[in-house]
Amino acid sequence: MTATANIGWFSEIGLADRASVGGKGGSLGELTRAGIAVPPGFVVRTAAFENFLSALEAQAPLRARVAALRAGDLDAIRACAAELQARVRATVFPPGLAEELLAAHESLRTRSGHGDVAVRSSATTEDASDASFAGLQDTYLWVRDGSRMLERVRDCWASLYSVESISYRRDRGIDEDVVAMAVVVQSMVDARTAGVMFTRSPTTGDRSVITIEGAWGLGSAVVSGEVTPDRWVVGKITGEISVREISDKHIEHRRAAGGEVEAAAVPDERRRATCASDAELEQLRQVARQVEKHYGCAQDIEWAIDTRGALLLLQSRPETVWSAKETAPAARAAADPLAHVMTIFGGRR
Repeated sequence: MTATANIGWFSEIGLADRASVGGKGGSLGELTRAGIAVPPGFVVRTAAFENFLSALEAQAPLRARVAALRAGDLDAIRACAAELQARVRATVFPPGLAEELLAAHESLRTRSGHGDVAVRSSATTEDASDASFAGLQDTYLWVRDGSRMLERVRDCWASLYSVESISYRRDRGIDEDVVAMAVVVQSMVDARTAGVMFTRSPTTGDRSVITIEGAWGLGSAVVSGEVTPDRWVVGKITGEISVREISDKHIEHRRAAGGEVEAAAVPDERRRATCASDAELEQLRQVARQVEKHYGCAQDIEWAIDTRGALLLLQSRPETVWSAKETAPAARAAADPLAHVMTIFGGRR
């Protein structure tokens, strides 16, 4: 497993490599190198995307088309997105790239014992501390074989030109020339339970607690909002569980018979049963503290417990909601400092 211009293995990359492996890829490499248990995998670097895009640009402009769009012009954005995504999906890989990705996939299959992978978009602009592209690009779970993996890599590239992603970039005036897409290919976790956790309260901003949410099966059911998760609030230092809310978890996301994911009904005896034991909550607390200490700031973490009981992290990104509130000025600076005083008292000058 050797890194190349097109492929970076988790053990060889970190956040410093975000420009070439994207936010998600950089975080997974960073966690791996910090000794956190992460499902093994590799990243299809942005160099592969840039070479792929060059073929498209040689035929007709792509980035310039997006840059010319007006923010808020949804009709034009929809038409552009449909055209560009169709072009991406119809374009073949550059010479040798498909073979290189298939070889990496086979190496990962040998290491993990199975060929099922998650294929996850990793844009260079996602999961930053001041903005997040999370959810704007595609993720595919339980991808069964190498040929399907290649299709999903191209689908992830195409998702950079979805209506939602283009709109986000145009609204924020992000330069198209700095946007690129890496793709994570990662061994799939056969999750018994999965969810998210925050190393400060997402509702109050309290830094002394960790909020944990989880449900049966894959975490996609929690992230998508299709199921109300169990929820716990745990003391970050003491481990005391101050809130314990066990919900009626009526569905779970799991592997479908033909691969990828289906929503299945949860048997009655498990619907209101806790999906994580107190011992597992303690494990989650400890790893959350370890991750927050490593990054030096509050984190939003995706986790899974597999059918053997092993805890694995699937992602960690900076918490943005309360961090943004704390860094935002209380009021806009005024040229005349008396202006704020006059405003408070309803006066005018």
